[in-house]
Amino acid sequence: MKRLLIIITALFALLTSCQKSDYEFDETPQGNLDALWTLIDQRYCFLSYKEEQLGFKWAELHAKYSEKLNPKMSRVQLFEVLCQMLSELKDGHVNISTSLDLGRNWSWKEDYPENLDTELRNQYLGTDYHIGSGLKYTILPDNVAYVVYESFSDAIGEGNLSDMIAYLRLCNGMILDIRGNGGGELTNAEKLSQRFTNENVLVGYMCHKTGKGHDDFSELQGEYIKPSENIRWQKPVVLLVNRSCYSAANTFVRNMKEMPLVTVMGDQTGGGSGLPFMSELPIGWSVRFSASPYFDARKQHIEFGIEPDVFVSLDETLAAEGKDSMIEAARQLINNK
Repeated sequence: MKRLLIIITALFALLTSCQKSDYEFDETPQGNLDALWTLIDQRYCFLSYKEEQLGFKWAELHAKYSEKLNPKMSRVQLFEVLCQMLSELKDGHVNISTSLDLGRNWSWKEDYPENLDTELRNQYLGTDYHIGSGLKYTILPDNVAYVVYESFSDAIGEGNLSDMIAYLRLCNGMILDIRGNGGGELTNAEKLSQRFTNENVLVGYMCHKTGKGHDDFSELQGEYIKPSENIRWQKPVVLLVNRSCYSAANTFVRNMKEMPLVTVMGDQTGGGSGLPFMSELPIGWSVRFSASPYFDARKQHIEFGIEPDVFVSLDETLAAEGKDSMIEAARQLINNK
């Protein structure tokens, strides 16, 4: 018998803690499904919320997917069944990682229009744009700053941000395009947010799972963005977003919605507001799951995404003419201000 080892590693801390389950699970298909089901039942932070929003009962899914098992099934077949069970959660932070494949759910972006043409976006950047770590930026002909940040996994230094803002300081406003940004490091999201406020701003809340019950959580803790000690942007900003804005990018959008000079434009973001932790099944497969939820400043869930202030989609007709309708709408908004 192998004891289910739950290795919970918070991404925001440098410490790793190990907790052992109260139950023992063997390496059979049923033992692995039981281990996975129990892990989600006791540790997943959105279970009550997902049951309410998606209309399933986690308790009933144990029997539903147990019926798909047999003692002689292959590892591939077991992997498929376990992934099917996890897909009920519709959470991009929930994965099974094996040598076979990476089980994942990407419905948060695949079921919606992309609203991004990267070749078209590159035309607006041109060939003579500036690069500061993960930031690409230029000045459009109407004196609007255009900044592209494709991944919060790309580090940005304080010097990069200061140099960028100094270079763009005479522009009428800024378009910050994070369409297609699937997330990355929350520290980068916070660092960038700090350049758009002159005072401490309450941007949301978070809490932690404290027990095995579906609703066992700590009290909500307020999250604030404090202003950077370096140069800050003081003009209108349009933040361009789409469904592929996920995880840390989703949190960044949450932060920016509370900034007074920022207008969020585009489509609803993809979501992904749970801080992901890690665990392991008896068979040795790694499991990632959401264990600490984030909320907006009004204490509302942002797991399924954040609505923009202004809905705009990519017009295919204009795209064929070399114009990005979302960038053009952002330029118009800034110039009107």
